[in-house]
Amino acid sequence: MGTDERACRAGRFKQALLASDDVAIIAEIKRRSPSRGDLNAGLDPAEMAAAYRDGGASCLSVLTNQEMFGGSGDDLAAAAIASDLPVLRKDFITSAEDVYESHAMGADALLLIVAELATAQLAELHELSLSLGMDVLTEVKSESELRAALQAGADVIGVNQREKPKSEAFTMDYQRAERMAPLFPGHVVKVAESGIAVPGGTSMAAVRGAGYDAALIGEALVTSGDPVKRLRELLA
Repeated sequence: MGTDERACRAGRFKQALLASDDVAIIAEIKRRSPSRGDLNAGLDPAEMAAAYRDGGASCLSVLTNQEMFGGSGDDLAAAAIASDLPVLRKDFITSAEDVYESHAMGADALLLIVAELATAQLAELHELSLSLGMDVLTEVKSESELRAALQAGADVIGVNQREKPKSEAFTMDYQRAERMAPLFPGHVVKVAESGIAVPGGTSMAAVRGAGYDAALIGEALVTSGDPVKRLRELLA
């Protein structure tokens, strides 16, 4: 992607979340997870991305970690080309090299996980990402992590309801997003993550009621068999 094109795309991810009249959906392309095993091992990222676009998703999230999630940078590139939606690179990003790699992949945004980073490192990687024209979704699981995210300058923050994303144990707290919603300052774009719209999980009604701007949804879509129909149901 050339410099001029990158400049035109800067801020697309955040803008797309704020442009929705409803809770915006960040639709995730995800083949498997450590805790759930294969979800949709044979999915075609381009076909899935086009279906998500047609179903009304505002943005995409693409897992690029091969070992735990079966993803790759090629998946991200294919999804971006097929849909022209803003794409979040979802991975365990812990270094400047990872940020530059995300930029080279063509990501519009990347994920920074507060639990994986020291406070100074979080701020450094956040600033670097923005300087390269990428938005940042900063992920938290507690009030103390939210304070660290705000201290680092984060203004798009996701509450992850999964306790240990790398663990094979399926540990979820389906009320976490609702509990934490009142703690957010008004200027922050609020994203609910994990366990949204799955059986027994957090409903879209609960996400709306808690005042979230967006929900990141993976499993409920990749296992649905008809992601266009499922997205339209969630946005109805």
